[in-house]
Amino acid sequence: MSLFKNPFDAGTSLGACPCGAHRSLAEHNAEYAALQRQAELETAADEEKRLTNAVDQAVIRAILPDDMTRRRVLHAIGAGTLLAALEQAFPLATAREVFAQGKSGPLEKKDLKVGFIPITCATPIIMAHPMGFYSKHGLNVEVIKTAGWAVIRDKTLNKEYDAAHMLSPMPLAITTGTGSNPIPYTMPAVENINGQAITLSMKHKDKRDPKSWKGFKLAVPFDYSMHNYLLRYYLAEHGVDPDTDVQIRAVPPPEMVANLRADNIDGFLAPDPVNQRAVYDGVGFIHILSKEIWDGHPCCAFAASEEFVKTMPNTYQALLKAIIEATAFATKAENRKQIAEAIAPANYLNQPVTVVEQVLTGTFADGLGKVQKVPDRIDFAPFPWHSFAVWILTQMKRWGQLKGDVDYKKVAEQVFLATDAAKLMKEVGLTPPSATYAPATVMGKTFDPAKPEEYIASFKIKRV
Repeated sequence: MSLFKNPFDAGTSLGACPCGAHRSLAEHNAEYAALQRQAELETAADEEKRLTNAVDQAVIRAILPDDMTRRRVLHAIGAGTLLAALEQAFPLATAREVFAQGKSGPLEKKDLKVGFIPITCATPIIMAHPMGFYSKHGLNVEVIKTAGWAVIRDKTLNKEYDAAHMLSPMPLAITTGTGSNPIPYTMPAVENINGQAITLSMKHKDKRDPKSWKGFKLAVPFDYSMHNYLLRYYLAEHGVDPDTDVQIRAVPPPEMVANLRADNIDGFLAPDPVNQRAVYDGVGFIHILSKEIWDGHPCCAFAASEEFVKTMPNTYQALLKAIIEATAFATKAENRKQIAEAIAPANYLNQPVTVVEQVLTGTFADGLGKVQKVPDRIDFAPFPWHSFAVWILTQMKRWGQLKGDVDYKKVAEQVFLATDAAKLMKEVGLTPPSATYAPATVMGKTFDPAKPEEYIASFKIKRV
C-alpha cells in the first residue's frame, strides 16, 4: 500500500501501519503529515517563483522592448545584474507583491483582528488561522475567541475587530437598525449550512412530541439568530406559541450545556459542538437536527462593516478569499478529521477532538443509544443567497422584530454580497449558482422569495 494512502479515509485500517513500513499507525501518520506539509511548502514556493519570474520578465521587456537589444544586454551582463541595477530605480519588490495579490493592489492593512464564537459554525474562519489560509494571502490575522454574540457585535461596531464571525441575521438587523441605530453592514459569505440541533434534557427523553413542551424553558444563542427563527418555526408548526406557551431565552453557546446540567433550561436549539457535548457529558439527547427542519439552511456568516469593505478593498478581498478557500477545503469529507484536530484545541473550540469529529463527520451518538450517520449534518457552502436574506427578514417581521414596510429585495442585495462571493468561489474551484434567489422548503412549506408578505400572512401563529 502506498505511503500516501489517506489515513483519514474510512476504508483505511486504523490498526497497524497501512503501508507496513512503520512500527505504528502514529508513526505512519506523522511521516505522512510531514511529507504533505513539505509538498505544500514546495508547491507554494514554486508558485511564488513563477510569479516573481513573470514580473521580472515583464519589467525587463518594458525597459528593453527591442528583442535584439534585450538579448545583447542579457548576454553581456546577465539577468541578475540587470535586475539588481533596475531595482535601484524601479520598485521591483512592490511590483512583485502587487502582481501576487492580483490587480487589486497592495494590502491597506495586514494585521487584522477577527472575532469568533467557539462553535463549529465558525470552522472556516477558525481553521484559516492554524492551517495557513490567511498567511497565504499576506495577512496576519488574530482570531479572537469571544464570549457571546452581543460582545461580537459591539466589538465589531466599535472597530476593535476588523471583521467577525456573526449569525447570518445579525448584519441584516444591524443594517435595518432592528434593536439599535442602523449601520450599513455586509455579509460576503455564509460560513456553514445545517449544523444545528434541538437538544433536550435527558429527563425529557419520553417527551418527543413538541405539544408536550408547554411550560418548557428553551435557549437559543441570540435573538437575531437562525436558531431563534427555526425554533419558533418548529414550535409554531406544532401548534405551540413560542411567546406564550414556552419561554425562550438567549444563552451564549459556551454556557448552554452547564445550564442544561443545572436544570435551568429544558433544552435548546443550538449550534454544534454544543449539542454533541451535551450527549458526550450525558446530560442531553439530540431530539432533531436542524437539517430536518430546513435542509440547507444558512446559519453563521463572515461579516464586516460596509466601511471596511469600501475603505480597505484589497484587504477585504484577501480576507474573503482566504475564508472561501478554507470553506472549499472544508467541503471535502476526507478533510474533516484533519480540520477537527486543528480547531479542537483550547484557543479555538476547547473541546475533545472526538466531539468535534462527530459533528464534522456526521457519524455521532444521539444520546438515545444510537449511532447516526448523517454526512451533511453540517456542511460548508459560502454563497450568500439573497433568498436566504429575504426568508430571515420575513421571520424578523413575523415575530415583531422588524416594523413597518420592508424593501426585502433592496436590503437583501445591499447586505448579502453574492457577486463578491461568486467571483472568489470560481477562483478557488467552487461553482457558484447562476441565480441569487431560489425557493426553499421549510417543514414541507414552500417559501417563494418573490412573495414575502404572502408568506408571512400564511402563518397562523405570528406577532404581525
